Amino acid sequence: MLITITLNGKKITEEVTADSLLIDFVRHHKCFSVKRGCETSNCGLCTVLLDGKPVLSCSLLTCRVNGHSVQTLEGLQEEAKEFVGFIANQGAEQCGFCNPGMVVNTIALLREYPDPSDEDIRQFLSGNLCRCSGYESQLRGIRAYLDFRKGDAA
Repeated sequence: MLITITLNGKKITEEVTADSLLIDFVRHHKCFSVKRGCETSNCGLCTVLLDGKPVLSCSLLTCRVNGHSVQTLEGLQEEAKEFVGFIANQGAEQCGFCNPGMVVNTIALLREYPDPSDEDIRQFLSGNLCRCSGYESQLRGIRAYLDFRKGDAA
């Protein structure tokens, strides 16, 4: 089936099979930040933005995104660079495997809630499995970034 997807701002028209998953499509197009983890929609490593909303690409058929916009971390570098250092400074990148999904979800969070509560942050990050840091370092990093943005801390 012939589909057209805007991937990281680039329109792509391509033939796909009916059972093709979005994770395979984006990885075929060199978006390697989108990772395979559990393949059961439980870990968040495959998170992408579909029309600006976070979705799990391992459980979404490519044909379902025909005519839509998909963004991966490769297409979100400008937005991500504002806050990823704050997360890293809190030790949240111990192995780095969960990082792309966390960053994509954080971008979605900050777009929807420019000044989120700690509970909002926890809710947005809850779909990402992180075996190293227990989420508190990500929370501290995002909070430090928000404080910096407000001018409260350096």
